[in-house]
Amino acid sequence: MKKVAFTGFAALVALLFVVASSALASGHKGSPGIVKTGKCSASSHWKLRAKADDGRIETEFEVDQNRVGKRWHVVLRRNGSVAFNGIRTTTARSGSFEVRRLLAGGAGTRIAATARSLQTGETCRAALAL
Repeated sequence: MKKVAFTGFAALVALLFVVASSALASGHKGSPGIVKTGKCSASSHWKLRAKADDGRIETEFEVDQNRVGKRWHVVLRRNGSVAFNGIRTTTARSGSFEVRRLLAGGAGTRIAATARSLQTGETCRAALAL
């Protein structure tokens, strides 16, 4: 009975190690980091990605509208403070745009992004926490 309990305990410890290792991997180079996706208020889709990069946070916000030449007002925030505020235009091939920024911060940092189509008013809202 003790052997079965010990084996079960060892399996649990091994599982916890695997889970912890994959969580920590999100901060290592070569890993995708944290990626969230979602649907905007109409037919467009967004993707927000963040990963640790030498003590900073590599951040990427993308909106895919599948239409070329459409202008969007984009705001990217780190812990509530504006890190980017500007206009982006969807480009050829995919009909999407992206905003990339290298931000200060680490664990506990909250990143939020908002994009609003200047033509239709469609809105995309994304957020994640590290």
